[in-house]
Amino acid sequence: MNLSNALLRWYKKYGRDLPWRKTRDPYRILVSEIMLQQTQVPRVVLFYKKWLKEFPNWKALARASNAQVIHAWAGLGYNRRGLMLRDIARELSSIKHQIPKTEEGWRSLKGIGPYTAAALAVFSLRKRVLPIDTNIRRTAGRILLGKPFPQPADDDRIRSHASRFTLRVSRFYDIPQALFDLATKICTKTPSCVMCPMRSTCLAAPKFLSGRVRVPKQMVKKSFENKHRDKPYPDRIYRGRILKVVRESIRGISVDTLGLKIDPKFNRVQDQTWLLHMIDRMIKDGFLERKKANLIDIFKNSC
Repeated sequence: MNLSNALLRWYKKYGRDLPWRKTRDPYRILVSEIMLQQTQVPRVVLFYKKWLKEFPNWKALARASNAQVIHAWAGLGYNRRGLMLRDIARELSSIKHQIPKTEEGWRSLKGIGPYTAAALAVFSLRKRVLPIDTNIRRTAGRILLGKPFPQPADDDRIRSHASRFTLRVSRFYDIPQALFDLATKICTKTPSCVMCPMRSTCLAAPKFLSGRVRVPKQMVKKSFENKHRDKPYPDRIYRGRILKVVRESIRGISVDTLGLKIDPKFNRVQDQTWLLHMIDRMIKDGFLERKKANLIDIFKNSC
């Protein structure tokens, strides 16, 4: 049995039943892909259904104001993703644009990178490409390259070997989904190779089964995140708290009271400048707006 058949047979029996796997609509696929960035699947399933009720298509989302998007996205984190998705909808809803028909066309849109463009190409356009994210890199890199812990630098080699998965397979578009689920259920950081349907063909399986693989503390080096003095969390956590507090206020909130709302240990002398810089950045990014009397509110402009 070849690689693809073994993987697809396992996927048919054990694959997850997820709503975005039942459509070729590029809008719904893009919504799922943007939501799945940095967010766990069960949480995305809940928000995905709610989002589609409020914004069922490109045009509905294109009409949404910043405030509407921020409220609908609340709870998913990384709020900039919601506004970016809305901006893509606006671009595609304009007279001069059409829905892309190629991977390159999707990549030309601001906010869509190589992985997302490839995901749209395979799931919506049915192109024989393999999108590579952290999960697919881990599983495909182990199976095809024999590397226990493949890195982003290995992506080109993975792509060059990917035809072993996609050639002469009618359901090639299920291969990435199968690799996702294999990564989640079996091919984890410390894989359960004895249970894996790919163990007889995976080049890394003998290394793991020998017990001689040293598992690193981090699979991939973490990206740098800004932290203010001795704060326990990076700035993005506090920006999320700012947005939550302001969103839940009825008529906005005073900058003077915001500090302690987001951090019980807020020190006006040491932290005020830090707070103001975060607020200024969020105003620039279109999340907040300044109102009279030093109030901060959600940016409601729909333009």
